[in-house]
Amino acid sequence: MHSELRLRILSGIVLAVVVLLATWLGGLAFRLLASAIALLVYYEWSTIIRLPETDFRANAFGWLSVVLVAALVLFGFDELALPALIGATLIGIAYAFALKGSGWLAGGIVYSGLTAISLAAIRGDTAHGFAAMLFIFAVVWATDILAYFVGRAVGGPKLAPPISPGKTWSGAIGGAISAVVAGTLVHMIFFPLNGLWVPAIALVLSVFSQIGDLFESFIKRRFGVKDSSRLIPGHGGVMDRVDGLVFACFAAFLIALGDAIVSGTVNTPAGVFLFGP
Repeated sequence: MHSELRLRILSGIVLAVVVLLATWLGGLAFRLLASAIALLVYYEWSTIIRLPETDFRANAFGWLSVVLVAALVLFGFDELALPALIGATLIGIAYAFALKGSGWLAGGIVYSGLTAISLAAIRGDTAHGFAAMLFIFAVVWATDILAYFVGRAVGGPKLAPPISPGKTWSGAIGGAISAVVAGTLVHMIFFPLNGLWVPAIALVLSVFSQIGDLFESFIKRRFGVKDSSRLIPGHGGVMDRVDGLVFACFAAFLIALGDAIVSGTVNTPAGVFLFGP
């Protein structure tokens, strides 16, 4: 086996074990994982857009904002994390307009901070949260794997040639179908299947996962980088590995938040809204 492939497989196994163990444990362990991912994502984002070189003050504010949100998530102050993120984002937008700074600052704050918030909110501290995270993992991983193999086997029209020339419509459709199957099967392990809500949400999350993949490809192409970093041996950076996952979690979190606001039960964990029986 080629040494690079061996390294990629080994690091992939280690990552999967760490993520699944933290998901199983929940609580502080998963919050620590969510916070760490958010901080690493901001590091890579700011590096890709060259913010430390072009605007030191903006980058310092970005770090302060993401560290604050990550700390609130880590120590369980969920009710403060989202308002803090919104406030920091608005300041970042105002800074960009007032001082002609980089609009990418606010984007990095949202992308990083919402990563920690959505992951922690979905997992929560309940059995529903554990099932919800496994559901999302199944959807995202099935989307990634089958989109790659179906796309290579079938080929056909390109999905978004200017952004990611290798992706095809056949791969996107194949990935979405496999995500619906995988997500539904995982849900059925924990709860009985009632109606089409679970397949529908699996399809939505698969679409958002693929949008997340394209979004990161757009950013890297925009700034002329191949990988978001070299933090993960054989894989590139953290953003390279979690781009689809974080967008799927964004969608799941916002759906659950909207449901909670409409129903007037904002204290109910996100996992219950999305994947409860």
